[in-house]
Amino acid sequence: MLEGMFVEKVLTHEYIRPYPIQPKETSGYFIGTQAIYRYSLKDSDYPTIIIPDPLYDNDGGIITPGYYELALSDSREFLILLESKNPRAIIPVIKIEEDATEQDRLNNKKVKKELKKETKEREKTNKKRAKAGMPPDEPKIYTEANIEYITKGNYYLIKYQRGTIKAWGSFKG
Repeated sequence: MLEGMFVEKVLTHEYIRPYPIQPKETSGYFIGTQAIYRYSLKDSDYPTIIIPDPLYDNDGGIITPGYYELALSDSREFLILLESKNPRAIIPVIKIEEDATEQDRLNNKKVKKELKKETKEREKTNKKRAKAGMPPDEPKIYTEANIEYITKGNYYLIKYQRGTIKAWGSFKG
């Protein structure tokens, strides 16, 4: 008799539930609504470069192994090696090229119409995402960066590509 009364009281009490409410969420927050997700910094659109070995310069400075971001300066004369948004090294650019065929493709009338349709669809989607509290959907840009050691000249060659711009930088190692 006591067990039956206890179970009945537990089931009718508004703050105690014998089983968790579905879907199970931790601490009353829905996943993705915490401040760490909603107000964090946006992902970087710079290419990421992996440096496997320490790099030394003639002044005794060192760049430790790890993951770095590579940015091209506005004047397009230097590549900037960033660690946690802080510049660690400036590398001179030895060659730069921009893909002219992409600009010709974008001037085509058919491509312009397709791009207009895509932007209208993206605007509609972003309005829906904003109502749900999600970040806007942005077009992705192709990015790539890598580093290689050239033994013949005893220097490092860094290749950078972001969108239609390609740049090469080098420094002695």
